[in-house]
Amino acid sequence: MNEYDSDKMADVLRASEGMTRTDVLEDADLILFNTCSVREKAQEKVFSDLGRVRLLKVAKPDLLIGVGGCVASQEGATIVKRAPYVDMVFGPQTLHRLPQLMAARRASGDPQIDISFPEIEKFDHLPEIALGKIDGRTSVASAFVSIMEGCSKYCSFCVVPYTRGEEVSRPVADVMRDVQTLVAQGVGEITLLGQNVNAYSGVLTRDNQNGGRQNKNSWDDDERVDLAYLIQTLAALEGLQRLRFTTSHPKDMSQRLIDVYASTPKLSSHLHLPVQSGSDRILAAMKRGHTALEYKSTIKKLRQMRPDLVVSSDFIVGFPGETERDFEATLQLIKDVGYDSGYSFLYSPRPGTPAAQLKDEVSQEIKEARLQRLQDLLRAQSQTLTQDLLGSVQRVLVESVSRKNVHEMAGRLDSNRVVNFAGSPGMIGRFVEVKITDAWHHTLRGERIMSAG
Repeated sequence: MNEYDSDKMADVLRASEGMTRTDVLEDADLILFNTCSVREKAQEKVFSDLGRVRLLKVAKPDLLIGVGGCVASQEGATIVKRAPYVDMVFGPQTLHRLPQLMAARRASGDPQIDISFPEIEKFDHLPEIALGKIDGRTSVASAFVSIMEGCSKYCSFCVVPYTRGEEVSRPVADVMRDVQTLVAQGVGEITLLGQNVNAYSGVLTRDNQNGGRQNKNSWDDDERVDLAYLIQTLAALEGLQRLRFTTSHPKDMSQRLIDVYASTPKLSSHLHLPVQSGSDRILAAMKRGHTALEYKSTIKKLRQMRPDLVVSSDFIVGFPGETERDFEATLQLIKDVGYDSGYSFLYSPRPGTPAAQLKDEVSQEIKEARLQRLQDLLRAQSQTLTQDLLGSVQRVLVESVSRKNVHEMAGRLDSNRVVNFAGSPGMIGRFVEVKITDAWHHTLRGERIMSAG
């Protein structure tokens, strides 16, 4: 989501101010920090990074410095107090107001702070999507489309509802317009985004020519549809070749959405479904709203619909009160599900969340040892699944030139794995068949299979 927001900031500034990105800080007229407050380490890094650009401001007084994202929402005016040289503080929902904030800062000389929650207003003020080209084709193979914002689950450890607000879904027509614009420019793969994307509940309007239900002549103005409906509607678009969505909550993995995996081949066989813990006691303390058995039952239903489904997840290690038995339950869940990969972190108490008040008697040493054991297990499982790909032929979306070899291309499998193979930039955005010849933990190597004729 932060990557999406960063791109939109760049789009807004390009359209309104004629600005372009630079990799050289000393050349910048504006430096923006798009921040995350999910973990304490990420939050503190913001102030560390701000300290490093302070001298640039001294040397170049007209330089503007802005802080956006979730840390901005959480800290607000405190950022300016800690770093008085910051010119603008804005939240995820007000990034579209950057030009106005910059103008107000220049006119008044005072720092500007806007961390309000104007729901989905920002989507009505973002510039038209325009992608770069290589040899007449789009240079972007896949793209993100945000379909909803915020979260209403209020897990006890999570700061997102406080920094991004409650769940708000974009209308079907707006999502369709964005996707159609991207597909028309040659994008083959779309990832639907949201903090809790499978809670999507978008309005279907009477004049929506593309999002209307088949075999239905009229509907109420406020009729709402779910993610399953949206996926099926988008999958019918000619030119769209693959769909993904992230990030999901187990409570909102409805039977309708599960059934889509059987009826919609364009939907990727990779699902990121955060579980956080395998202990029912810890899940209850986290206020996740599901048990480990219910989570595993959901995975079982999904694999009945899509036997080759690859699953990844998030895990929090060292939640307050976590015992060795609780941790062993998480390891067992990982074995039972057979995750392809996972993101695992030590618990970070976030200010203002209920979990921050819980007593924690587990030592840092024990937490770090547990994290290492969990990551070792995930790595071993991933390696086994990687080896199973050797010799197989995979459909790959070519995304970019390989970072390590300019004569090779990097592409992504349906399962979200990256593979490198010999090719040229003109292949970006195309789907090709690749035989997997070598496998490592993070990447694969392969040979392109040339089609007959």
